[in-house]
Amino acid sequence: MKEDNTKVMADEYDMKDEYDFSSGVRGRFHTPKKKSTTIRLDDDLILFFKKKSGEQKIGYQTLVNAALREFVNHHAVE
Repeated sequence: MKEDNTKVMADEYDMKDEYDFSSGVRGRFHTPKKKSTTIRLDDDLILFFKKKSGEQKIGYQTLVNAALREFVNHHAVE
């Protein structure tokens, strides 16, 4: 008969009582879920966000998302 070594192997990977996360980075492996959609924006808005994105060195869609999020936060129903 074959001996089962599962118990021995599992003991090697038991959780410790404490872990040190003092140098950990919150959200390091988290990627927010994005949804692809198509919206039609006026030319002047696209130019504005693309100009700002070039100045700030971030994507213009990131700026559009931030602007929309700020609007929603200020107009949310309480």
